[in-house]
Amino acid sequence: MRYRTGEKPGSGCYACTNCGTNVSIGESDKLPPCPKCTNTSFTKC
Repeated sequence: MRYRTGEKPGSGCYACTNCGTNVSIGESDKLPPCPKCTNTSFTKC
């Protein structure tokens, strides 16, 4: 399943589908753009 920037998919680790950078967010946080390549699509780590 893919998650997009701005969604609140729940706490955990998400991997950028473009460069593989991992982003960790909290329960009520929104997914940010990838800090490395600004991609907006992620999968769960």
